[in-house]
Amino acid sequence: MTIGTGGVLPHRGSRAGGDVTTVGFMLVEQFSMIAFSSAIEALRLANRAAQRDLYRYSLWSENGKSCQASNGVEVQVGGTFGETETLDMLIVCGGVDIQRYDHRSLQTTLRRSCTRGSAIGAVCTGTYVLAKAGLLDGYRATIHWENVASLSSEYDQLEVGSDLFEIDRNRFTCAGGTAAADMMLSLITRDHGTDLAAAVAEQLIHHRIRESGEGQRMDLRMRLGIAHPKLLHVVDLMEKTFAEPLASQDLAEAVHLSKRRLERLFLKYLGRSPARHYLCIRLEHARHLIRQTAMPLLTIAIECGFASASHFSKAYVDHFGHPPSSERKQPKCEGKPHSVRPMAAKAGRTLELADRR
Repeated sequence: MTIGTGGVLPHRGSRAGGDVTTVGFMLVEQFSMIAFSSAIEALRLANRAAQRDLYRYSLWSENGKSCQASNGVEVQVGGTFGETETLDMLIVCGGVDIQRYDHRSLQTTLRRSCTRGSAIGAVCTGTYVLAKAGLLDGYRATIHWENVASLSSEYDQLEVGSDLFEIDRNRFTCAGGTAAADMMLSLITRDHGTDLAAAVAEQLIHHRIRESGEGQRMDLRMRLGIAHPKLLHVVDLMEKTFAEPLASQDLAEAVHLSKRRLERLFLKYLGRSPARHYLCIRLEHARHLIRQTAMPLLTIAIECGFASASHFSKAYVDHFGHPPSSERKQPKCEGKPHSVRPMAAKAGRTLELADRR
């Protein structure tokens, strides 16, 4: 992360009195619970460690009613997006199927808050809402690794990276998951010093505060459970060239192996041929694009290295057991919801879990 005049969010404690920073969490339907809780818990623990209120936070939704997370838990809020008062920071909490919802009221609130000088941020796929509102033009941003390609495709003018989190002036975005904790810990460090941030990390059982530039995904060696350097290099090449697949001979030559030797390595360590592994990478990427964008299936097929829609469809059915078109007809949420109700006195400050059964 770059800290300095170009990478620091303004501190606006005067709005809440003293040095208290007011933060509004804007919950979008099917938001990621782990990203939301990682962010809000870091603030709660900062207050606890400091033994005073450094951050005062509140929760908001489109209709002012409880908002359901992607895990089926419902969270009570203090009001609608449009009812938010002037806040120092607004954080959009996104999750699955972010493109399927109407975000116009939230976008209006974000733009209005931006003109008033509020810092605007997002966790997980909330970055998509900021992009749609035009609030990321000219700013660096990041989003969950599954959504990088789709966001970059839809908003090709944006500077979207795959870093853990990104803080650029008065915009801050993160990949989601536990990266939200690292981003908030970075902001706490900036505002209140390393000692407080370290104390919060200890309470979170967060062994190390990660830097923004660290990668989102698990190291390929750990992800595949193999250590063969040439095999890892070939898989890395596959993941970087799925749009224009290389021939098996070219892959073998890249690591100075014969084609037959490379095939034996794949069968030994991964249980499938290089061609099959390459195909799986392309199909997984295609599925991400189908679920996260409105791109035509033919465009997706071409972007993933398929010569025709029919070839793509057949390979998709063989791999996933259903045609690609059915991915856009999946239900948005399953399971019985639970509710999380904030204590009335502090609108979102303290959460308690209550089963609705």
